[in-house]
Amino acid sequence: MQVLVARRLLIGAILFSFLFVLGCAGMEFAPKNGIWYYPKELVDAKKAVTDAKSAGKDKICPKAYDEAKDLKRKAYETYWSCKDKEAISIAKDATSKAKALCPKGSEKVIDKFTLIINFDFDKATIRKADAAELRKATEFIKKYPGAKVRLEGHTDWKGTEQYNQDLSEKRSAATKEYLVTKGNIDASRISTVGYGETNPVASNKTDEGRFQNRRVEILILGD
Repeated sequence: MQVLVARRLLIGAILFSFLFVLGCAGMEFAPKNGIWYYPKELVDAKKAVTDAKSAGKDKICPKAYDEAKDLKRKAYETYWSCKDKEAISIAKDATSKAKALCPKGSEKVIDKFTLIINFDFDKATIRKADAAELRKATEFIKKYPGAKVRLEGHTDWKGTEQYNQDLSEKRSAATKEYLVTKGNIDASRISTVGYGETNPVASNKTDEGRFQNRRVEILILGD
């Protein structure tokens, strides 16, 4: 008897989920909250917000990022209420806002210092050999007391895109730790972000080019 009841409950749950999907006109396989299919616009919004966070835009322009993220959440909640057209409209707005986050020139950059330090393979540890270059970076920052500082980590193209994204974030974080602990820079002044392999300054086809691409850029920001 219990087995029969369990089977009926399972069949009922499957039918409910299937009818819910049909009623809300799901289009792409993207499981979330027990629903398997969603309109492409909602999936695009989710990806746009995720990509923005991976690029560090949640730290560079957090208020605008939160607005895009909230819109994406609202789109899903609206869709779960079976308000398809409204949900799709909100999702499109979320995608647009997420892709437009932190445009170049949205912040005033007073000065910039390019710190090229050769991290060991698969490491984000500051080497003693780079101490002199890091002292230069410290002195550069101290020329602007009280100003906000952003550290932007970059890598060459060896490894996967996600691996390099994570590595660039770790390297900018390691640089911040050094500047705070060794350079006595106030940690609250410094934000960090990683751009992975996306912004090379030289060819990745040569050792010298890859060396130049493994860098941390130090930006002094104005109001």
